[in-house]
Amino acid sequence: MSLPEIVTREEWRTAREELRRKEEAVARARDALDAERRRLPVVEVDPEYVFEGGDGKATLLDLFDGQTQLVVHHFMFAPEWTQGCPCCAAFLDQLGHLDRLRAHDTAFAAVSRAPFTRILPYKARMGWAVPWYSSALGDFNRDFEATVEQEGRPVERPGLSCFLRERDRVFHTYSVHDDDVLDGLGAVPGLLDLTALGRHLNGGGAH
Repeated sequence: MSLPEIVTREEWRTAREELRRKEEAVARARDALDAERRRLPVVEVDPEYVFEGGDGKATLLDLFDGQTQLVVHHFMFAPEWTQGCPCCAAFLDQLGHLDRLRAHDTAFAAVSRAPFTRILPYKARMGWAVPWYSSALGDFNRDFEATVEQEGRPVERPGLSCFLRERDRVFHTYSVHDDDVLDGLGAVPGLLDLTALGRHLNGGGAH
């Protein structure tokens, strides 16, 4: 193994201080980007999307489970596949307990185009308790660009979409499908930073 440069303790402190200043600049830039993301305009979601989950049919409003915000994980699982995408599975593995999101009045759900009869055994085998729905009954995946047409055939894309609820009205606030942005977002604070109300929203539900 080739070690980095070996220096004295004082030389290390000087180099560490220089790096710390750069780290602080990156943190300030990230905070500014998060604030800009929260200022994005929103789009009201008109279509009455229908999903299938463990309790049968569900609407997009149902996926909120009474919370004000909703984060949807576009889990790559095409109808013809026998199991889900390994990278998407790794994302769910690092998510942690959903109560931490719910403490910030935010629900989480995975959505795939595979039929629920195929999702259910895979979910059980992986040992996940996360709410997971099939969007095979409608155009949700295509409308939110989780499934796109390439060379005349549907292609799955990983991603996250965030929604905000005001009573019975639902608004789309943000989506991301870029691998560079998705990397490292499995932790709860990172997910909350993608939402319109951020990580400082406490529980209580929409009015």
